[in-house]
Amino acid sequence: MSDQDSRYFEELDVGEEFDCGSIDVEKAEMLEFAERYDPQPFHVDEGAAAESMYGDLIASGWLTCALTARLLVTGYMNRNATLGGNGMDEVRWHQPVYAGDTLSVHVELVEKEAGDNPTFGHTRVKITTTNQDDSIVLTMYGLGLVEKRNAA
Repeated sequence: MSDQDSRYFEELDVGEEFDCGSIDVEKAEMLEFAERYDPQPFHVDEGAAAESMYGDLIASGWLTCALTARLLVTGYMNRNATLGGNGMDEVRWHQPVYAGDTLSVHVELVEKEAGDNPTFGHTRVKITTTNQDDSIVLTMYGLGLVEKRNAA
């Protein structure tokens, strides 16, 4: 861990909250992502999207997750002695994301457990992504591994 990394497992407190910044959703990126990974008509076809219940192209939920992950990494994980994670729980898309939206990510540390491994502990963070209107578009829980200060 470098001197710029800020905190080990022992220094993280349940209840702490972190603002991870924001990112703009670009139409070209929405289309490129959807064409490659999630080519449903309301993600890739403007005509079909206009006729859908969404009224316009919407971002793939997986792109919303990827944009959220980007902010999660730079705004939270890279500020700690993070060793990666064990996955995400309870991924929920609450409303569509459109081109031009600005997404913001908020993280709350809700659980931590030292576990049996002397090198890392386990964390559970609640991740909430909102749009420019402060409407929730995505929630999920991240399961992290964080290095312990006196790791063997």
